[in-house]
Amino acid sequence: MNEYFFRFFPIIILLITGNSVGYAQMAKFLIPNETIVQYAGSIGYFSLGAGYKIFKNNRGNIDFNYGYVPASKGGKLNILTTKFSYKPFEIRIKNWAKIYPFNPGIFITYTFHKNLGLSFPPDQYPKGYYFWSESVRPHLSLSNELQLNIKDLIDKSSINAISIYSEFNTNDYYLINFLENPSALSLEDIFKMGIGMRLKF
Repeated sequence: MNEYFFRFFPIIILLITGNSVGYAQMAKFLIPNETIVQYAGSIGYFSLGAGYKIFKNNRGNIDFNYGYVPASKGGKLNILTTKFSYKPFEIRIKNWAKIYPFNPGIFITYTFHKNLGLSFPPDQYPKGYYFWSESVRPHLSLSNELQLNIKDLIDKSSINAISIYSEFNTNDYYLINFLENPSALSLEDIFKMGIGMRLKF
């Protein structure tokens, strides 16, 4: 089917229904509040993402990231990530900066690779031998964040704030191996760290 049909299909529906207000509200809902850049942290050697604030206090975040691992770093891997995190504590530094010291979260990654399936090949391993997935990894995370309120420093800035953060995480595979082999693995072996920046609009 012609690609232009798919491009203009939402507009066609809009014209048919005449619900311009509803369409505008949907478009506004889909626009992210943040742009995210991250280095390392189990979601790619480098990753880009979009973030959405949730809850009335704007302390919750849902992020969607695309990460890439080049061949020289163990890839080529393409990774999609969905994150949820919450900021229970806020420390204000005057009017132009905030610190969020303790932000628990969870996230799930899906790695695209021809040798990684949703489960291990049944012809190679007995059923239930490995109960986790090859390509899907659930993670627990803990981050901290320093936010600079650009609007309070530069009146005409189109960016509301810039945040720098660090994030520690571990996944189901690392935790199970640690619990089964505590003498062979240390916490440094099972926790990974990423650093990143958020542009908030």
